[in-house]
Amino acid sequence: MRKAINDGLDFVTFTDHDTVRAYDIMGWDRNKLTAGVEISITDMENVGHTVHINAFDFDKSHYLEIETLLHKEQNIYNLLDYLKSNDILHMYNHPFWFKPGEKPNIFSVSELAKQFPVIEYNMQDLKQKNFFSMVLAQRYRKGMAVTTDSHTGRIGRVHTLAKGDSFREYFRNIEKGRSYMVIDEPIWLHISRELNAWIELVFNMESGTSGDTGYSTGLKTLDKVISLVGKERLGKHPRVNNTTMYLAQQISGSGLPVFLYMLSKQPQVSRIGQIING
Repeated sequence: MRKAINDGLDFVTFTDHDTVRAYDIMGWDRNKLTAGVEISITDMENVGHTVHINAFDFDKSHYLEIETLLHKEQNIYNLLDYLKSNDILHMYNHPFWFKPGEKPNIFSVSELAKQFPVIEYNMQDLKQKNFFSMVLAQRYRKGMAVTTDSHTGRIGRVHTLAKGDSFREYFRNIEKGRSYMVIDEPIWLHISRELNAWIELVFNMESGTSGDTGYSTGLKTLDKVISLVGKERLGKHPRVNNTTMYLAQQISGSGLPVFLYMLSKQPQVSRIGQIING
């Protein structure tokens, strides 16, 4: 929170996955802080894969009702009806990101985009996928907001500029397209720097911390790698720990992991292009 204010952000929100614990810790009525959460919903009947939704400006009772709704049924249209009827601000996160292991229903993405006021441009996703998100936003006259989607605290690296004396007024202007997305670094560089940041973060955690807090890099494969490395044992050998961290950062900084990731997603990108442009 202090970092965000010092970096000049007018409004601050923490959109952790399926938890509002940040506000239980910091307070629900704090100056410049707006409640937020990233909701995960796996609606196999209407969508066919997992969807992430950012919700903003709600209170604790709203979130408890959302949890009850999701526990009862994974129906994305019922969830969207709840958000709209309670005037909870929301956006469609990374429409063309798909959970590993799931078979995505790309046809449903376009239909679902019609239901949201704002669509996300995500710096953790491929440029081609973000381009298709922009196509949907233009096609259905939706607002767009760019986000870092950082899991390491690299906040404020991109900006969505809009007028507003409150977060709600600011977001409403984004919905109406009265906003600008400011991106000053390519996606591959952003992802590489994000990887370096979490490598340093994880290797400098005290023993047992990651397990106690449920810490995740946001990438399951990389979480498994960290687990296999054995942080508990490395912590007893500082030189080995520092050397391993340095090597991991050198590999990450080379851009090779990002390149291989982009390469692996090209068949999916081609398929999305055929459907969206077809």
